[in-house]
Amino acid sequence: MNQWINEQMNIMKFGGTSVEDANAIHRLIKIVRRELPKQIIVVGSACSGVTNELIRCAHTVKDGSESDAMNIVESLKKRHINISDELLKENRLAEVNRKIEEYFDEIKNIVRGVNLLGELTSRTLDLITSYGERLSSLIIHSALEVSGIRSSLVNARKVMITDSYFGSAKPLVDKIEERAKKYFLPVLENNQVVITQGFIGATEQGITTTIGRGGSDYSAALFGSVLNAEIIQIWTDVDGMMSADPRIVHEARLIRKLSFNEASELAYFGAKILHPNTILPAVQKNIPVKILNSRRPEVEGTLILKTGDSDDKTVVKSIASKKGIIVINIASSRMFLAHGFLAKLFSIFADHEKSVDVVSTSEVSVSLTIDNDKDLEKIKIDLDQIGEIRIAKSKGIVCIVGEGLKKTPGIAARAFTALAKLNINIEMISEGASDINLTLVVNESDVDKAVRVLHDEFFGNV
Repeated sequence: MNQWINEQMNIMKFGGTSVEDANAIHRLIKIVRRELPKQIIVVGSACSGVTNELIRCAHTVKDGSESDAMNIVESLKKRHINISDELLKENRLAEVNRKIEEYFDEIKNIVRGVNLLGELTSRTLDLITSYGERLSSLIIHSALEVSGIRSSLVNARKVMITDSYFGSAKPLVDKIEERAKKYFLPVLENNQVVITQGFIGATEQGITTTIGRGGSDYSAALFGSVLNAEIIQIWTDVDGMMSADPRIVHEARLIRKLSFNEASELAYFGAKILHPNTILPAVQKNIPVKILNSRRPEVEGTLILKTGDSDDKTVVKSIASKKGIIVINIASSRMFLAHGFLAKLFSIFADHEKSVDVVSTSEVSVSLTIDNDKDLEKIKIDLDQIGEIRIAKSKGIVCIVGEGLKKTPGIAARAFTALAKLNINIEMISEGASDINLTLVVNESDVDKAVRVLHDEFFGNV
């Protein structure tokens, strides 16, 4: 039985570049207006670059330079007041600018505290970075009101209840559902647009948390999921998911429809548009996610569905890539016909909280990849106890993604032939358990070239 869906509710998440200045917020207002009279929840990110600056401010004062940190605070205050000045009318302007001043006074007090203690905890960093979303949502709400769209600003920290793992807090879904119905639904039933924040939340005790970088997408998906929204719209500065990174392949084309599995693979292997966790709450409720361009709202964007589009005959959907990869090869005669070897091997990576991207095995060796060298020497010491270790840096992953792969013979042969023509050596091959990706490891210097030749092979004549 299908779940009940509220066909009159849209969740609209606007990323940092979609709220970066007064012009961007004017575009946001036009986009929201065209969705009325549907029930709308706007989930706002911090203005572009603000979170990074707040983090820089926090680390600057931790490193002992309070005056430099205060200069960052002043620069950010000036930026937000300038946006407010451009958007708002006199009576609303004074009120909002007073609140902006209050927020920055609070930030300065926190900065002074970090300087006094000489310590920056994850909890304090979460509090500092939370101000980006709080400032942008304050301005968006006021701008909507001035434009004639009735709205209400709802503090996401009352709704996004999390555990206390600061920096990457885990949302508590049952609590979020309860709070979303309590704080969001009355506003929507009063024919007002809800304005709230992405990325930030709070513990049940009210302590501010964040749910990790890219968390605004996750916030939007969670809110949409618990309220059974019709659709979750992710407004960004690109047209949607592409057949390759357009910075590498200028002829990359828009993918109009993707399955959730395909989108997850692309997000994991380098597509920066979508945070992988965004997929999870939506797929559980079968709620479509649409990626749209706030600078070109007339473009149809990419629609992500639970299952693939049966009308789409395209076998390969995209060529994704990831650089900065490290390949670790573990060879051990003890592995031959032995049970428990792989469990012991992967427990080492688990102990170091290290994620493994790609795995390939033979009877006496395992090759795998990781995407950074944090704790690499410690991992090597542990691995030396179970086998002979070889480490190769400066590698890259090229991933061919598409649900059609599992039903189409010859894909691998075409890929290998195309790469061989350019003398690109394949160091590792892995087919995903979901049968929708073929992953190749090559030299980092060959990644862009490999993406281009594979895109030409699979899309050149489409």
